[in-house]
Amino acid sequence: MTQFRFDVEDELFPKENVERLEWAFSDVVEADCPLCFEFVFVDEDEIRRLNRETRGIDKVTDVLSYPSLDGIKGKALLAKDYPLELDEDGALFIGSVAVCHARAKEQAEEYGHSLNRELHYLLTHGVLHCLGYDHMSDEDKSEMREREEYVLKKLGIER
Repeated sequence: MTQFRFDVEDELFPKENVERLEWAFSDVVEADCPLCFEFVFVDEDEIRRLNRETRGIDKVTDVLSYPSLDGIKGKALLAKDYPLELDEDGALFIGSVAVCHARAKEQAEEYGHSLNRELHYLLTHGVLHCLGYDHMSDEDKSEMREREEYVLKKLGIER
């Protein structure tokens, strides 16, 4: 079981949710060191700015991912392969995920499910992007959706 650490300094996603999501991801990827992620909740202006500056798309979006490592999808993440990327505790930083809380709330209402479900989905989606998953092709999209559903099902969160 891989140890995940999600750094969230926001009351929008309580500590018990963080701990359950860390647990739900524990068997998604193999690693011999803790894997760290940063979660940030931002407003519409900030997500639009980030989207414009990092992707060249000048519009509000729901979630953005910023992976720190390339080419890691499906690979075992071993500390020996990333000696310069390990922090002082021996943890490997994988990336940051920014979620627009207002957009998440809108989407929850639009899709007819809870904000809790939408936040879990968006964070799961963002983490998978940081782990190298994508949805550019139908095959990639299917693989990513399967991983998303696996994590959410472990949490008891289904459509």
